[in-house]
Amino acid sequence: ALELTNRQIPFQKEQPLSVQYKNQLLNKRFFADFLCYDEVIVELKAMDNIHEDHLAQVLNYLKATNLKLGLILNFGTPRLQYKRVIL
Repeated sequence: ALELTNRQIPFQKEQPLSVQYKNQLLNKRFFADFLCYDEVIVELKAMDNIHEDHLAQVLNYLKATNLKLGLILNFGTPRLQYKRVIL
């Protein structure tokens, strides 16, 4: 959050995301780590690697919210790992 603020990137932290199914709004909510520019879901991880379930998580968020772009950032390795996810 500090880095996003320093770089003047608009964001919302732990933003609840509405879930739609067949164009109907459900009572279920997802909580993205960050929502940047009101359209990019950013998920932070601290794992040994980016795994398929992380990708599935972000894809589910994108499908449920009708957003098109997500980022997975993994800080659990010596070098930052990242993956861009496009729906």
